[in-house]
Amino acid sequence: MAQRDWDSGLYDRFGDERQRAAADLLAAISGHAFSRITDLGCGSGLSTALLARRWPEAAITAIDTSADMLAKAHERQPGPRYLQGNIAEFNPETPQDLLFANASLHWLGDHDRLMPQLLCGLNPGGVLALQMPDNLDEPSHRLMDDVAREQPFAEAIGTAPPRRHELLTPEAYYDALIPHCASINLWRTRYLHRLPNVDAIADWFASTGLKPYLDALPDSQRTAFRSRYVQRLADCYGVRADGSVLLAMPRLFIVATTRPRTTTTGALTP
Repeated sequence: MAQRDWDSGLYDRFGDERQRAAADLLAAISGHAFSRITDLGCGSGLSTALLARRWPEAAITAIDTSADMLAKAHERQPGPRYLQGNIAEFNPETPQDLLFANASLHWLGDHDRLMPQLLCGLNPGGVLALQMPDNLDEPSHRLMDDVAREQPFAEAIGTAPPRRHELLTPEAYYDALIPHCASINLWRTRYLHRLPNVDAIADWFASTGLKPYLDALPDSQRTAFRSRYVQRLADCYGVRADGSVLLAMPRLFIVATTRPRTTTTGALTP
């Protein structure tokens, strides 16, 4: 998917909700000791701050394509080294102990090649820990495609809606990674986020999943597209007893540990 400008302020409006998955991923690896860590797709630094608090002595590098996100991340957590770059081309100068990817790799394709490639940036016994939204089948995302097929939006967007790549199955991720790993832990969590109304759902995705659709439209049609999207959301997300709505957010988690460096004599080797 093409690089785009991200809005850190809009993204952080739901920072507490977005951080829940990062914290759950962190909890799965918190017993490890890491000296070199890279946050792949650090965004506004929510995950980077978690990593810095958990491993304060580690050398942390945070990478993102967005200058706005990196500036916000540096403001939030000034200690790590911040780099602007494409994580699809990640090739560290020094092998890392932990690669942490919180809601970033789903924007990239070719995962059966990408995942083993990322492992090459790890030391023996290193960990690739990632979580990705797995919500393309949710109403929140299906409705983006539905509205994109309506006129006048379809004329500007074209026949191929600008949605992100489909994830592989958990089994396919396992098969791609296990030839290079000592262990793999996979799980899927379905979060239910309480939001005040369906308009807030549109706000949530305005900085992520909805953004490619809005970017594909002329300025004169963006407000109308968003309004139509909110109208369709109201048909699918019922109002709860307290007036709120519940946004379901399935996420896929993977923690892959590379093989340690050993020989038949038990000595460590390069």
